[in-house]
Amino acid sequence: MSSTTTLQKAGGPTGEPGAPQSSDGLKAGLKNRHLSMIAIGGVIGAGLFVGSGGGIAKTGPAILISYALVGAMVVFVMRMLGEMAAASPNSGSFSAYADRALGRWAGFSIGWLYWFFWVVVLAVEATAGAVILESWVPAVPQWAWALIVMAVLTITNLGSVASYGEFEFWFAGIKVVAIAAFVGIGLLAVFGVLPGSDNPGAGFAHLTDTGGFMPNGWGSVLTGVLMVVFSFMGSEIVTLAAGESEDPRRAVTKATNSVIWRIGVFYLGSIFVVLTLLPWNDESITEKGSYVAALDSIGIPAAGQIMNVIVLTAVLSCLNSGLYTASRMAFSLGERGDAPKAFAKVNKRGVPTVAILGSTVFGFVAVVFNYTNPDTVFSFLLNSSGAIALFVWLVICLTQLRMRRILEAEAPEKLTVKMWLFPGLTWATAALITFVIGYMFYDDANREVVTLSTLVAGAVVAVGFVLDRRRKAAARAAA
Repeated sequence: MSSTTTLQKAGGPTGEPGAPQSSDGLKAGLKNRHLSMIAIGGVIGAGLFVGSGGGIAKTGPAILISYALVGAMVVFVMRMLGEMAAASPNSGSFSAYADRALGRWAGFSIGWLYWFFWVVVLAVEATAGAVILESWVPAVPQWAWALIVMAVLTITNLGSVASYGEFEFWFAGIKVVAIAAFVGIGLLAVFGVLPGSDNPGAGFAHLTDTGGFMPNGWGSVLTGVLMVVFSFMGSEIVTLAAGESEDPRRAVTKATNSVIWRIGVFYLGSIFVVLTLLPWNDESITEKGSYVAALDSIGIPAAGQIMNVIVLTAVLSCLNSGLYTASRMAFSLGERGDAPKAFAKVNKRGVPTVAILGSTVFGFVAVVFNYTNPDTVFSFLLNSSGAIALFVWLVICLTQLRMRRILEAEAPEKLTVKMWLFPGLTWATAALITFVIGYMFYDDANREVVTLSTLVAGAVVAVGFVLDRRRKAAARAAA
């Protein structure tokens, strides 16, 4: 099925709100408030809360540069994706755009790789949530908690797209309130004006008073980039969800324009607070986690449990969005003939039931492997999907270079969002992403991840090429 047909089903030929929909197409069940929170929640993953302590320990205060570099990269990629999505909202997002701009092999490859990434994430996040829940209710074994959270969110997604949107609205809302409160309270403590704070408040002194701002040199900044880059994955979810919103173009434009302040406040702002409340080499940052350590230094009671609640919320949000994203990518692949046709079928509520269940089954299997074969099968799944985020961003860059020319020639009026400094900034972003991938081969801690991810990506691309050639040969024979 063509992308044009997909657009008509998602919201009419122009994506305008209120346009007629086919009875078997996706329905516009997401409200503007849902899209706003999906956009915000997409950049706040559990990795921000859990993984930031390791990056601080390796890099020191200069981890802010690492976050800024990756943040800028994500802002540019989202701007490119926003340009394409605003012009042509589609449930397949960058996979559908790559299909048109680079070839069927590209859309097939990046679509299936992205689907693979998210179904593995389902297992990781389900296990992370189960660890927290078991600590609260030890009578229920960890594996049972993992299956419970997977089952609950599967049922949620099967209900309707509005169910997904409502859950994500509240999950994201909790994360936003938590980080905003953390930044606000933390800054008061930094300057010594928070009543009852146990932290004396050193202002900005901790940024330089322990070995300087960059205690471990520029090399550590690059190491920091590798440690934080994967916590940004998910910002692109809003462009997939836009196809099921009341006003796709408005939603994408708003999300694209707000990504700068979202990354600035949630990532740079919160990490800045941690680094100004505590010396970067404080052992509690790695032992307790950066946010818990910062809250403890202020004297917030039960900081660990508070953060567990927030992390659990982030985990459930990631699970909810991961299942939604994987199913919609499978749906789009099915529509384009790159996946079983059953994936493209929807029920009377406009929900792609088979695509959801297919994604969930793989997620359940991965959860089982995480408990039965954690060091073999699951380790391979985890490592072979680890660098796919970077591959996706690189493909978005290459696709936008071609799609801009197509849109300028065919429908220039649809270019309501434009990439800045095109094409120079697009090429620069692609070069930076390529550099990061190359540096992963050099870095001992990431070499296995990028090697396995590259091998899996190469295999999928090869399959995509073969299928594309067969389609073309069949078309020539039919002609």
